[in-house]
Amino acid sequence: MQSYSTATWKGSGKEGAGTMSSKSKVLDNDKFDFKSRFEGSEYSNPEELVAAAHAGCFSMKLSFVLGAAGFTPDNIDTKCTITLENGAITNSHLVVKATVPGINAEQFAAAAADAKANCPISKLLNTEITMEASLG
Repeated sequence: MQSYSTATWKGSGKEGAGTMSSKSKVLDNDKFDFKSRFEGSEYSNPEELVAAAHAGCFSMKLSFVLGAAGFTPDNIDTKCTITLENGAITNSHLVVKATVPGINAEQFAAAAADAKANCPISKLLNTEITMEASLG
């Protein structure tokens, strides 16, 4: 399977602007610019999309890891925060809270560590990945 997205940029790095679109149309000419990446404007930015990809990928991988261990999660909530410093992504931090009937804290911690190490987006990222995982 292959997925794709496109980006168009017009103008200089600081004064220009661009749009991003995806095959599914979840993104459909969504705007981004210098301010959205470095000053926090209302537009999206590539780092926000990486965070969404990592949170989603990790959550699904954790569900598979739990299933392989004989557990079915009721719920997995994952927040991913991407840190961009000096033009580089320096950290992807996952905060996961899950409800998993019958699992103990040690089993859950092992499953979360496995998912963190082995989800495809974790494997793609060339940065430090940190995590807080809890049952709730």
